[in-house]
Amino acid sequence: MIKSLFKFALNTIPRQWLIRLSYLAAPVLAFFYKGDRFEDPIDGRKYRKLLPYGYKGRQRENALAPASMSLERHRLLWLYLKQETDFFSKQQSMLHVAPEQCFYGRFRKMKNLDYLTADLDSPIADVKMDIHDIQYPDNHFDVIFCNHVLEHVNDDKQCMRELQRVLKPGGLAIMQVPFKAGQEITDEDPSITDPEERIRRFGQYDHVRQYGRDYPERLKEAGFEVKPYNTTEMLSADELKRYALMEGEVLYVCSK
Repeated sequence: MIKSLFKFALNTIPRQWLIRLSYLAAPVLAFFYKGDRFEDPIDGRKYRKLLPYGYKGRQRENALAPASMSLERHRLLWLYLKQETDFFSKQQSMLHVAPEQCFYGRFRKMKNLDYLTADLDSPIADVKMDIHDIQYPDNHFDVIFCNHVLEHVNDDKQCMRELQRVLKPGGLAIMQVPFKAGQEITDEDPSITDPEERIRRFGQYDHVRQYGRDYPERLKEAGFEVKPYNTTEMLSADELKRYALMEGEVLYVCSK
């Protein structure tokens, strides 16, 4: 029953209302699904199962952790930051575009971060920002997160250049995007506006491109240095299952 209601809400309620409602639902869902099969590394909670996630018949089972509202990509990023960086201890300025709920409150409380959130629509963002034309000077931020945003914008290459411009030399930038397995070249067409055609071609009603294996090259063209972090090389098979991660997913870590 809860699973069916969650799928219905995901496909019918606007995103800004889902964000507000999720804060109320999270404690109830976390209690209902508690167990010992999966663990969310972000808050340490354990579950017998996770919630499904996805749109229009593309739901992934055991994807969304009820309490933190983290997905596979969030848990992967958290593990990378914990195991491979000094993100949680070093004093630094951070720009977080389209801030995810599972990170927002935690990053806001971190004393080592000068933390700024930005979005065009999100009700929890500090400033309104169009990343085609960022209103901050060159070399301004030590850290930039802009996850699952570039598949929505009209000109992702311009957005990449802008993000590279405001990143300090030696800074860290993470810009996760969805990929289609086996696709070599990014397929894009911002002129397509029909939601069903977008779902068919790009995987979601509000996407204007589907990224392929050329994604790191697009980042390099924008001026970033790119280093891949491969889950199957950095984490054990037991960890992938425990944290409910996608096997073979690659996190492209950018610097300047």
